[in-house]
This record gives sequence, C-alpha cells and structure tokens, in this order.
Amino acid sequence: MAKAKKGTDQAGRLGEFVETTVGGEAVRAFVPPALPPTPPLKLDKLYGLLDQANRALGRLDGVTSILPDTPLFLYMYVRKEALLSSQIEGTQSSLSDLLLFESDEAPGVPLDDVQEVSNYVAAMNFGLERLRDDMPLSNRLIREIHEVLLAKGRGSTKQPGEFRRSQNWIGGSRPGNATYVPPPHNMLEDCMGDLEAFIHSEEVDLPVLIKAALVHVQFESIHPFLDGNGRSGRLLITFLLCMEGALKEPILYLSLYFKKHRQYYYELLQRVREKGDWEAWLEFFLEGVKETSDQAADTAKQILELFKTDQQKIEGLGRPATSALRVHQHLQSKPILSVPIAVNALNLSAPTVRKSINHLIDLGIVRETTGKQRDRLFVYSGYLDILNQGTEPL
Repeated sequence: MAKAKKGTDQAGRLGEFVETTVGGEAVRAFVPPALPPTPPLKLDKLYGLLDQANRALGRLDGVTSILPDTPLFLYMYVRKEALLSSQIEGTQSSLSDLLLFESDEAPGVPLDDVQEVSNYVAAMNFGLERLRDDMPLSNRLIREIHEVLLAKGRGSTKQPGEFRRSQNWIGGSRPGNATYVPPPHNMLEDCMGDLEAFIHSEEVDLPVLIKAALVHVQFESIHPFLDGNGRSGRLLITFLLCMEGALKEPILYLSLYFKKHRQYYYELLQRVREKGDWEAWLEFFLEGVKETSDQAADTAKQILELFKTDQQKIEGLGRPATSALRVHQHLQSKPILSVPIAVNALNLSAPTVRKSINHLIDLGIVRETTGKQRDRLFVYSGYLDILNQGTEPL
C-alpha cells in the first residue's frame, strides 16, 4: 500500500514523495504537483528571452510560406527530428539508414534501430493528422500516438498505447538505486488527468511557449508509459504549439538542442523536481526555441539555395536537361535512389535514367555510394550533408 509523505517545501512546488514497495524493496516515488506551479512563475527576467524566442519562431513560421514545396521540407525535417529524438534514447541509426529502410533498400544496420526511427515518423504524422481533424490533445490521443510509436520493433512488448500498470524508474539497476522514480501506476490517472486539464484550461493565462515547456517537464516527471516517454514528451511540444496556433506547420523540433545539451537537460528536469526551479528550466527551453528556430530557418534557406544552384547547373546541359531535371526533382524527396526506383517513379526508360544520373554525377550533384556494378545506389550528397548537420551518433 502506498503511503504519501508531504514535501516540506513552503513554496508548494515540490510535490510529494510516496512510499511504495517494488519487488519487496521500499521505494520513494515522486508525485509532481499539478500545474501551474505555485507560487506563480517569476517571468520578469525571462520576458526579453521570451520575446526573442517568439520572434525567432515567427520568422521560422514565415519560412514555410516562401518554400516552393513545404511538404517536401517537412518530409525530410520530420525524419531528421525522428532520428535525433531516437538518438537521445540510444539509437545508433543514421538518416541514410532511415531513407534506405523506407525505400525498401536493405540497410546494413540493426533493423530495430531503424524501425524505432520509422515509428517516430509515423507517430508524428499520425498525431498531426488527428489534430487537423479537430481531435483535442488529450490523454486518449497521447495513448494513440504512443501506440503508433511502439507499434513495431523493440518497444512493441511494452504495452503500446496503455499507461503503465507497474512501477518504472530512470537510472540505476532497480527502483531502489534509481536517479528518479516516477509516480506509482495507481496514481497515473489523477496525474495525467491534471495534466490534460492544464493543457485545456481557459483560466491559465500563460504564453504558449511557457505552457509547452511546463507540459513537457510534467509529462517526463509522470513518465506514464513503460517505454517511449522521452520521445512522446518531445512530440508533445510540437503538437501543443500546432494546436495553439503558434506554428502553421510542424517545423520546430528541439531534439538537436536537447541532444547537444543532453546532460544539462536531465539536470534541469531534476532541479524542477528537487528544488522547484522552473525558472532555470524555462530559460533553457526558451534559449532552445530561439536557437533551434534560427537553425531551422537557416537550414531551409540553405536547401533552397542548393536546389536553385543545382537546377541552374542542370539547365546548362542543353537537351539532356529535361530528363535530368526530373531526376533532380525526384531526388529532392528521395535523396537516395536506385535506377529501378527512379524508372518506376518517373515513368522514364532505364537508359534515360542512367544517362541523367551520369550527368548529375559529372556536375557533382550526385555520387554513387555502393562501389558496385550492380544494385547501385546514388545519393544527393549536398542535400544530405545539410540535413545531416548535428545527426552524428552520440
């Protein structure tokens, strides 16, 4: 039987510890207080940074209106986010592995790693589609997204789509020596109910970025699933910003920032739990929004410039340019391809595709990656180089 011990913090931000038994061992699990924090957040020193973050986010949102093919950019950018978010959890896949996997070209990597990243892409797309269909960001939707996230591969035995029915923990070999022990499973309904109420409360008057930052930490502290909590919590940030209208397109992803500052990120989550220091977390989060927004806008501009420059090179070919431009257009959505795939996708003959690819190789736009004479693969190297920035395995 769980027994609650009230926290001693006078400010009311520390929640309570609950004594419970796991495998015959007494454990102290942490139950976070409901949002918003009490006493209220001290935002005075953060307004300048909040303004900078909002302006950077606005500039990023504006980039989507000038992209010639916004779905194409999102298609690739979502995959980069999926890779980075999975890398934080220890996955050692690469963007090339994922693209090969999706095009049915067998990658020479552990299948579970690539499947995990592919699941993330599917979960992101599923959640955004449900929000566009006016389904609220609710516990029901969070569970549905989680079911997609863990549908195949490593996590498929960890109760996909269901809140856990046993105790979990973070760090350590067992709950007794863990870094952090989330609430017992019999308290999840109340904790997640409070979180859902906060997300939709009309009485909470907080800037959307602050709200998203609070929701992310609260979700991570509750840790409602047996597996996939980190990835689900990072997805929640984007879903909340889209739901609140802060973004027209799902173009802000913080996983690169969290990956780069991984240790500090985890320390700040603990500082919220142990000291109620929400303000330090908010400063970190807003810096991340500002930095990530600027990087994403810069990435979009780099890609636009690359496509434009390469198109001009191809147009200088003369008569062969027509077919080569079609192959180049296809490479923008599938930067790794084979001749048979291009033949099927473009309804061109194999000799025409081969000649076009050879032209692109001569122009320095495409390179062959296998070194083989048969079953050759070609990569749009400049494009992948831009997308690969920051995706080196941890």
